[in-house]
Amino acid sequence: MSRFCKQSHAIWPCQYPFVWTPKYRFRILGGPVAEEESRCIRTFSEQLKWEVVELNVQIDHVHLLVMIPPKISYRIMSGR
Repeated sequence: MSRFCKQSHAIWPCQYPFVWTPKYRFRILGGPVAEEESRCIRTFSEQLKWEVVELNVQIDHVHLLVMIPPKISYRIMSGR
């Protein structure tokens, strides 16, 4: 995987880091919950044509680094 992605008119390195935490950082993301969380994130990313660069599910938070094409609107990413 290259650091840059190419389209017919542009070369871009759009990588976005996300960190999710449960309320009060409860330690609930272990075992089967972590597996399901990882599977859901990867499925959602495939549907939106995002590339998951790194995904790390800890017991009290999730680190995610995704590569998103620049044609994707910020409104879609933020849920607004």
